[in-house]
Amino acid sequence: MTRGITVLLALCVVSSVAYLTASKWAIRHQTLTFFDTSRQRPVEIAIAVRRDKEIQAEAGLAELPVAVLNHGNTVKFTEYSFLSNLFAVRGYLAVSIQHDLPSDAPLITKVGEPYVGRLPVYQRGVANIDFAIAKLKAVVPNADYQHLTMVGHSNGGDISMYYAQLHPDRIRRVVTLDNLRVPFMVDGRFKTLTFRSHDPVFKTDPGVIPAQDVCDKAGITVVKTGFQHTEMSDRGPDAVKNAIAASLDRFLDGQSAGQSSQPARRVVAAR
Repeated sequence: MTRGITVLLALCVVSSVAYLTASKWAIRHQTLTFFDTSRQRPVEIAIAVRRDKEIQAEAGLAELPVAVLNHGNTVKFTEYSFLSNLFAVRGYLAVSIQHDLPSDAPLITKVGEPYVGRLPVYQRGVANIDFAIAKLKAVVPNADYQHLTMVGHSNGGDISMYYAQLHPDRIRRVVTLDNLRVPFMVDGRFKTLTFRSHDPVFKTDPGVIPAQDVCDKAGITVVKTGFQHTEMSDRGPDAVKNAIAASLDRFLDGQSAGQSSQPARRVVAAR
């Protein structure tokens, strides 16, 4: 790491904050920072887990499903609480990972290079995910790290899809919020839900979203929204976050992400 941090231990817990959220369910939130000596960089994570489900897992009575949340460029890993809390309420171990550091070079578009020059960023994200999961196995051992739900916004959505391309056998499902660069997998090995913005600035690259008939066969649900690209985090209006959460909730239940009482449709609209 370029900020002059010298760490001798492979695992260094720099900060740890835990508290219970007052709600219908007690959700435990904790932040941890591990240090990856092989890459000389810290990897900070935030976990959210429903306390009663965690107790069951600790007693060996259950195994927690795992959702990995990947943030967008310039958005912090802690700014997707509307998603992490949803997963926690449903009994998941929600793991949010900080992928970039102030010392990292900014994203630069390089036309003609793979993913317009973003490939090294995706590769770093994959390394962060694998490292964080390896360390979490010691912290929360009774969780299913072999079948991940990958979730990501923008650049984080591309990291999620790139990870799924590399490790499809480790994926249970993928949820993206307006990823722009990495094409969706179409072999039907897992279901995918993607929310698309209606934004004059952020445009999806050609070939990322398959044709409708391909989506139908591959189990890809495309939710077309009227939302702006930058609204799809905690920074966005409550109406946007609530609509996304409601569609995601139905998707996790195996229902149509757009209409809870209608037969499943692959392309739907959220307002």
